[in-house]
Amino acid sequence: MTFSSVTPVLLCGGSGTRLWPLSRKSYPKQFVPLVGEETLFQASARRLSGQHEGISFGAPVVLTNSDFRFIVTEQLHSVRIDPSAILIEPEGKNTAPAVLAAALHLVAQNPQAVMLVAPSDHVIPDSDAFRAAVVEGLAAVEAGNLVAFGITPTHAETGYGYLELSEKPTSAAPVALLRFVEKPNEATAQSMVDAGTFLWNAGIFLCKAADVIAAFAEHAQGLLAPVEQAVTEAKADLGFLRLAPEPWSTLEDISIDYAVMEKASNLSAVPFSAGWNDLGGWDAVWREADPDENGVVAVDGATAIDCENTLLRSDSERLEIVGIGLKNIIAVAMNDAVLVADMDRAQDVKKVVAALKAKGADQATHFPKDHRPWGWFESLVVGNRFQVKRILVHPGASLSLQSHFHRSEHWIVVEGTARVTIDDEVRLVTENQSVYLPLGCVHRMENPGKVPMVLIEVQTGAYVGEDDIVRYEDVYARS
Repeated sequence: MTFSSVTPVLLCGGSGTRLWPLSRKSYPKQFVPLVGEETLFQASARRLSGQHEGISFGAPVVLTNSDFRFIVTEQLHSVRIDPSAILIEPEGKNTAPAVLAAALHLVAQNPQAVMLVAPSDHVIPDSDAFRAAVVEGLAAVEAGNLVAFGITPTHAETGYGYLELSEKPTSAAPVALLRFVEKPNEATAQSMVDAGTFLWNAGIFLCKAADVIAAFAEHAQGLLAPVEQAVTEAKADLGFLRLAPEPWSTLEDISIDYAVMEKASNLSAVPFSAGWNDLGGWDAVWREADPDENGVVAVDGATAIDCENTLLRSDSERLEIVGIGLKNIIAVAMNDAVLVADMDRAQDVKKVVAALKAKGADQATHFPKDHRPWGWFESLVVGNRFQVKRILVHPGASLSLQSHFHRSEHWIVVEGTARVTIDDEVRLVTENQSVYLPLGCVHRMENPGKVPMVLIEVQTGAYVGEDDIVRYEDVYARS
């Protein structure tokens, strides 16, 4: 069997405000197991990996930001996928600069490279059907076309953009793409669905890297030189490739649709009807989670009594959510925030983030668990002059060698074994043992074992903020 090689380009930024409180700026929806046990990012990476009939996927290129870089590597490692490159954007500039950077990176290695650009936060249950659609698109790519993937509409949706085709699709074969249509009102959406020549725009594209670069040169010349400079001057950093910040800062914030696709004439669209969802709101999560005969979805940690058309979800192991007699309700609970909303107002959840930001609430953007390259921590209790944290350290991982000006710490190991450095002394601390770290001591914790190490940290002192830290050595090159 001869395989056609395609490199996935996974777009992994965004804030996912419509799925607050589970999705926040510091930990957006692609990293959360919203449907099933895998995260959306992991499912996307697995769907576009390996060899299949008619196609072979190369190692993915991931576009993300500095805050998410270690989450990306951890989640890829968990599903045994090694990326060919993780490009770090200095700041979010929308999809056009990101796609162009990936294309320039790929074409430098292989002038004939074919790239499949895909958001990493979509649900596509039938992976085989999607891969078959990609195979269908390869013929149009070989002819020099830029190929968009469109979803066969199931209803008159006003939350998506549309693709207008030259004719009604009768198969999964590519069809000439006439134009992109902005999100319509309900009447316009219904007329487009009735016409049969419109698809939802999934934001997924297939093309030769060289062809999309040529399209930028023709239709978005102003982006080309700064992105080329950002790629050329990129710096390697612990296995990541940091795009140069100075030229990147000059770029227009613009989508690939606006910059190139809406202006190009060499366009085709592949219709896809085997199931797709961008999980753009809690109502979409409810539909995708397969409600029972009463329309109820009660995720683990939730109990529904005499409810209808309701989503109940608790993402706290210590919090049980119970609904009684609810109709058309979304209720999502976490340790630090609870959302209760009418199902019909699901798209208004993004307004919550703006309202919380206006009142200075940390819950607007910050996630209860703070993910770090070595693992994560969460604050359990914060009081006057003290804080209690739970900390998990991955096998073989190590925190920086550090000290604090304003606090001392007590560490109690509850799972695994910690190797603890305190000034010139190094000791092993096992389960049910503790150690005291006086104010000002130079210290480090490591996990020398093969299972995660968990400890409880009690901080006491005049100030317990995260910025009270001096790092002397750090394997992750943080300042």
